[in-house]
Amino acid sequence: MEKIIRIGTRESRLAVWQAEEVQRLLLRFGFKSELIYIKSDGDIDLVTPLYEIGVQGVFTKTLDAALLSDHIDIAVHSMKDVPTQLAKGIAHAAVLKRASYKDLLVYKNDQVIDNEKLSILNYPLSIATSSIRRKAQWLNRFPNSLIENLRGNVNTRLKKLNESNWDGAIFAAAGLERINLRPENSIELDWMLSAPAQGAIMIVCKEEDEFSKQTCSFLNDESTALCTKIERDFLRKLLGGCSTPISALAVIENDSIHFKGNICALDGTEKIDIEKTVNIKNAASLGIEAAEEILQKGGKELMSLIQNAVK
Repeated sequence: MEKIIRIGTRESRLAVWQAEEVQRLLLRFGFKSELIYIKSDGDIDLVTPLYEIGVQGVFTKTLDAALLSDHIDIAVHSMKDVPTQLAKGIAHAAVLKRASYKDLLVYKNDQVIDNEKLSILNYPLSIATSSIRRKAQWLNRFPNSLIENLRGNVNTRLKKLNESNWDGAIFAAAGLERINLRPENSIELDWMLSAPAQGAIMIVCKEEDEFSKQTCSFLNDESTALCTKIERDFLRKLLGGCSTPISALAVIENDSIHFKGNICALDGTEKIDIEKTVNIKNAASLGIEAAEEILQKGGKELMSLIQNAVK
């Protein structure tokens, strides 16, 4: 009997879209599949800030358990939510071609806002996000802003924004665009550096499941896999995760890879940047090398302060 691949997914609209995209791609290569819906801890608690609930793996560990107990064959994740150290027994199966890695500001004002107008506003803004990275970078640029905690799936967050008196909220462009929810009153924050692997979709399976590894290899985008590996190497070398304000982006330009990374103080008062361009043939250790340089530029002391603050 032909094997039907069981795809594990969270129940949010975006997560289901991602799983359905994997299902569509599998079918293109002749593989049948079904979706298995699993509620994660990160979907259940929509109030507590992410950094207070042990954010590492908060959206992935329930699906990891389903894999290890053989309830599903593969799991689909937003790659930026996946810990750089996978759970024991879980293996990387594929990375899909990346969508937008940008962050968006969805704003409430009636006036049209762009990045230039945003930079000259002379009153404190109230901005919502649950991301420590976004909060730190926003405060680094707009130190007088008030940051509000905003949790929930994309639909929930947009609803909360509309019902609030906040000036705006920050979202991942890929999340809104994939499910056709990007509002007209939004702008790309071209100065905000993205989270490592933002905009990429990752598939994982059990370590010993050679069938799923082989099947998912047809879906793997090598360029995205390389760039996200560099970004996640940078994150891992800095001992960071979703609960640390670390940003990284690797982009292939002709035969080279251009990398940008930074660490921000939690309150935005300090930011350390790194920027490197290397030939793609020499890029295997780029993320680690960039992290080592940023640690030497004062990143070690800043990371120590951050880690003590979020304990």
